[in-house]
This record gives sequence, structure tokens and C-alpha cells, in this order.
Amino acid sequence: MSVVDSSGWIEFFLDGPNAEEFERELRQSDELVVPSIVLVEVRRWALSHGRHDDIDLITAAMGRGRSAPLNSPLAFAAAELGIRHRLPLADGIVYATAQSLGVDVWTQDRDFEGLPSVRYIPKPPG
Repeated sequence: MSVVDSSGWIEFFLDGPNAEEFERELRQSDELVVPSIVLVEVRRWALSHGRHDDIDLITAAMGRGRSAPLNSPLAFAAAELGIRHRLPLADGIVYATAQSLGVDVWTQDRDFEGLPSVRYIPKPPG
């Protein structure tokens, strides 16, 4: 099982330089956990970047994974992990979700770099 952060989903949908790195994880829908905050971030990105025609495709792709809603225990863990690791709010929720399930986070978001159980794939320069 794994969690792919919003940056990985967006890289995949844009077919960016790291898309193949994330595609392997995203194709394993029976092993994929999708935190609710990732659904919000990716849908917001799609809407704000005029990807209205792709919304159904994006929603369907993300819906193949196991949804992980934000509940009180997860929110409390996200607050603590966010402070401990100096993570922004959404990143704290993503990290707490993965930690609660004992799985890795796949990301190209530098905020996660160096954290345990994170597969950080740096963005190419440019």
C-alpha cells in the first residue's frame, strides 16, 4: 500500500518529467490510499487550471484507490506531525494518513524531503 501526494497526482496528469515514477504507484489501485485532502487539492488544481474537461477522468482515476477520510484521531495526529516536522497543513494530513497505515508517501514536494517512510522524487530543474 502507498499514498501518493497531490504533487505526484498532478505530475501524472500533466505527464511531467516524473510522471512515470508516480504512474507505477497510481496503477496499483488495490494498493493505493487516497487521503481526502489530496482529492481536494487535485480537484482544486484541475478547476483552477481550466481542466474542466478532465474532471471526470481525474475523479475516476483517484476513485480507484481506497479513500481515507479525515477523522478526529487522524486530525490530531496530523497536527502533531505537522508541528514536529514543520509541514504545511495539507502535508501534515497526508503524512499522518500514511503513518497511521504504516505505508510510504510518494511525492515530489520538497516539504517531505528527508522524512521517514517518504519516497521523495525531486522535480527536475526548469
